[in-house]
Amino acid sequence: MNILILGSGGREHALTWKLAQSTKIDRIYIAPGNAGTASLGINLKVDPEDFEAVKNIVTAYDINMVVVGPEAPLVAGIHDFFLKDEFLSSVPVIGPVRSAARLEGSKDFAKSFLTKYKIPTAVYRSFDRSSFNEAVDFLKTLDPPYVIKADGLAAGKGVVIVADRKSAEDELNAISDGKFGNAGQRVVIEQFLKGIELSVFIVTDGKSYKLLPEAKDYKRIGAGDTGLNTGGMGAVSPVPFADDAFMKKVKERIIDPTMNGLKREGIEYKGFIFFGLMNVAGDPFVIEYNARLGDPESEVIIPRIKSDLFDIIEGVARGDLAGRELVIDDRFVSTVMLVSGGYPGNYGKGYEISGIDRANDCVIFHAGTKIDGDKIVTSGGRVLSVSSFGKTMRDSLDASYRNAAQISFRDIYFRTDIGFDL
Repeated sequence: MNILILGSGGREHALTWKLAQSTKIDRIYIAPGNAGTASLGINLKVDPEDFEAVKNIVTAYDINMVVVGPEAPLVAGIHDFFLKDEFLSSVPVIGPVRSAARLEGSKDFAKSFLTKYKIPTAVYRSFDRSSFNEAVDFLKTLDPPYVIKADGLAAGKGVVIVADRKSAEDELNAISDGKFGNAGQRVVIEQFLKGIELSVFIVTDGKSYKLLPEAKDYKRIGAGDTGLNTGGMGAVSPVPFADDAFMKKVKERIIDPTMNGLKREGIEYKGFIFFGLMNVAGDPFVIEYNARLGDPESEVIIPRIKSDLFDIIEGVARGDLAGRELVIDDRFVSTVMLVSGGYPGNYGKGYEISGIDRANDCVIFHAGTKIDGDKIVTSGGRVLSVSSFGKTMRDSLDASYRNAAQISFRDIYFRTDIGFDL
């Protein structure tokens, strides 16, 4: 069995790391991968959004299954591309078809879906660029702060929370002027929900699902959740307040209605669903859907999966997931993201990374790294994540911070308060 994993970040390294432990897999190919995945499989310089190039490597390397990491190829329809191709149609793709990936690809579609199936979410309205004057009027019906979302994909940075109406109007004007490109052709304005966020994940074959470990990630660049939004500065799992009673509400009010809604829409969803939730006074509300695993959440939930992950995704491909066993480690895992100075704005690349070999009792997941001769160098804003187990959250965080201190590269930065609010 040869597997192809599409993507190049920490999520894809975590998937590769876990799948490499399976005795059922012969070879793992990663396109394009990073310096971390290169130690576990074979990196291929292919853009996941170039479907013809993906087809060529599936043919050349006798690929038997494709696992799609990032959202962009899913929203662009890579699964549909496989289904319509005479040769590729027999190769399972772990990731939803385009119509299902709209849960992430269109905020407007997601909010309409949530409303239609009576799934708890914030009050909202959608506007296109020709009706931004109406958007300003809608702001007047809400109390600040305001949540403004670009409808389409914006590399995880298409959600803005602003404190007052003037700032909200300025943000709308910036989006109208092209701040988010085509992703901002439509915007969603919604009520701000006050609470604590968490991420819940399932994997489904379209008929049944398995609940994966939950996580809480930290998006802001600065300590105390200050500064600009990022792709994620760290994460912890499990989340202490997500006890059995809370997760029962999540299952009954959110996951099950989502699955039933997809079936009613005639959508067979095969892959991962990420529920971005807000705990509002003990009740879960949906902030967003993602059509894939999160990053850096993958770096804390995947290590907690004790079962053979390939066995689980094979169940997705074959449609017999209900009969597969999923065992979760009850220990805590915390991850701390090491980023390039200047991120999420401008930052330098190509800086040598040292100290990875000094880390112990942890797992180092690569995100923005590449191999340059005999060195590993930075190639992105989020560079590495350090994930550690612990009997308590504090133990796991202490281990991750201890190991993070062993690693260095020019302008290295990481938040020192992951888990502070829990």
